[in-house]
Amino acid sequence: MKQDTFTHIEGSILTIRGQRVVLDYDLARLYGVSTKRLNEQVKRNRDRFLEDFMFQLEAQEVANLRSQIATSNGPRGGRRYRPYVFTEHGAVMAANILSSKIAIYASIVVVRTFIRMRTMLAEHRELKRRLQDIEKRLAQGFAEHEQELQEIRFLISQLERPIEQQKKTRLGF
Repeated sequence: MKQDTFTHIEGSILTIRGQRVVLDYDLARLYGVSTKRLNEQVKRNRDRFLEDFMFQLEAQEVANLRSQIATSNGPRGGRRYRPYVFTEHGAVMAANILSSKIAIYASIVVVRTFIRMRTMLAEHRELKRRLQDIEKRLAQGFAEHEQELQEIRFLISQLERPIEQQKKTRLGF
């Protein structure tokens, strides 16, 4: 699979309601069908699409995404209905109901992209955890070394004090 294919799909994956999803428009384009056709097939097979597979955006969510999904503002042209979004499982189910070779191939790419994103997120979490551990150890080490540094500073300050002239006793005549 081409790297730019993954990058294109990653750019289409959004986080809405705490879930990673793909808009119906992007999924339809990826599967080589119109958005209308995709949504028709989803409506005909509604029992296959549970709430954790697909959901329709609320009006406020659409307003927040308007510039990203390039829908029209007016009553003429563009989308007249709130878009649906598909989770990873919903994207696979959509490929199954479309059953074209392009949809099946694209669903594999979509699933691999979701997996890749999950892996990257897990790696970032692990890296963040490791950095926090290092930061904690440094903070603890700093506290331990701070006392030693204070002792060194004290000794240096003692060395910097002018040496008192001791009375020298003369030896001899």
